[in-house]
Amino acid sequence: MDRLEAMSILVAAAESGSFSAASRKLHMPLPTVSRKVAELEAHLNARLLVRSTRKLTLTDAGAAYLAACKQILEQVSEAESAAAGEYSTPRGELVATAPVVFGRLHVLPIVSDFLAAFPEITVRLVLADRNLHLLDEHIDVALRIGKLPDSSMVAIEVGTVGRVVCASPHYLSQAGEPKTPADLARFSCIVSDALPSGFLWNFASAHSPQQTVPVHARLSVNTVEAAIDAAIAGVGLTNVLSYQAAGAVSEGKLKRVLRDFEPEPVPVSVMHAGQGKLPLKTRSFIDFTVPRLRAALARDKDMLRSQDPTRGKRKRASPGR
Repeated sequence: MDRLEAMSILVAAAESGSFSAASRKLHMPLPTVSRKVAELEAHLNARLLVRSTRKLTLTDAGAAYLAACKQILEQVSEAESAAAGEYSTPRGELVATAPVVFGRLHVLPIVSDFLAAFPEITVRLVLADRNLHLLDEHIDVALRIGKLPDSSMVAIEVGTVGRVVCASPHYLSQAGEPKTPADLARFSCIVSDALPSGFLWNFASAHSPQQTVPVHARLSVNTVEAAIDAAIAGVGLTNVLSYQAAGAVSEGKLKRVLRDFEPEPVPVSVMHAGQGKLPLKTRSFIDFTVPRLRAALARDKDMLRSQDPTRGKRKRASPGR
């Protein structure tokens, strides 16, 4: 019996919750998955999993053994990486994750340039609007938007993004512009399932640190891109993250409103596990990505300020800066 293979199968089965899901994940026949786990249990003379018609459940012995398996497999992976030269030459597969729209707009162009600069590295970019666990999902680098919880992960802040309310100039010329968040009650709004704001939009001001306003949604969509397209088409106001609207604002397709009530921006961070010596592929990717993301987020802010009527005055008042 190949015990490392059996350990990998056990981990896949326990994490996915069934032998059939593990079979699909590992591209391995279902009978083989079941047989390998049974052989491992026979070798250990211990029951590791309780099988039911719906899911697999770890026994107490299985939970302890699973934790040890994960640690052993991680150590084997590090040893193989070291032997393959990942700590002396940038090579191998690197797995990165980012939110869907941010990844498409900002991370993917950087990855394309990175691949051209490092021909011995391959990248698997996972775009998802949920936070994947770096260790459990074997992810090398993650791009996170928002305040981070305290953890053992290493985070490098590359900028900030805020929330903006915007609509097409044509819609605003017909409906007028809201002056306060309370005015939204008489406007058509577009909400997206992909954003946490939903039907409740958050605002802040010098007089009110936080204010939540319910909105009347004429249109609800499941992607941010659709919400922005609908706003450009004149359906109504939408509430999105600043980088998502920056291009349309700079092109004059959208106009920001309620700027004095925008909540505080949140940080954008590049994260990695930070456990032990980083493989050179990971260090190379971080060093390549961080300055480029900082520049991209700075460009977003410039594009959003393109409609600021006081921008030129500020520049003229500070000619040396």
